[in-house]
Amino acid sequence: MSIQKSTQLPVCIGAARKGDVRTQFAALCYRMKGEKVQVLLVTSRGSRRWIIPKGWPIDGLTPAQSAAREAFEEAGVTGRVHELCLGVFSYAKYVDRSTGLPCLAMVYPLRVKSLGTDYPERGERRRKWFSRKKAAQRIAEPELAHMILNFDPRRFGG
Repeated sequence: MSIQKSTQLPVCIGAARKGDVRTQFAALCYRMKGEKVQVLLVTSRGSRRWIIPKGWPIDGLTPAQSAAREAFEEAGVTGRVHELCLGVFSYAKYVDRSTGLPCLAMVYPLRVKSLGTDYPERGERRRKWFSRKKAAQRIAEPELAHMILNFDPRRFGG
């Protein structure tokens, strides 16, 4: 038996069992207003709670590029994504009212250059800029709230 090195993440959504943990890639979209960091949040489509853009792995893209694609689709964001993962958080993704799939989301910082007005999910979500403190207060996942509150863009070149 030979072992091959793979550049793809070993995630197979179709064959996953109900209790298996799924991986998603998320973008912590930020901008600088003077010395202040602002974080862009979007609403989820179902419950309308505040979240960061995230989604499933995209074939042929790195995890950071997948996160950037989700940021564009969900919020119209274009900018510079950093390949260094900021951290991970866990949550349950509900596909219906009773079934929560366990997920781990890897978070990649994305410095926003512009927000487009024409993007795939523009009629399905709201987007809004918050200070780190206010963004963290609106996030339901404690691990993500902690990441946002302590995010320092200087670690990623500004």
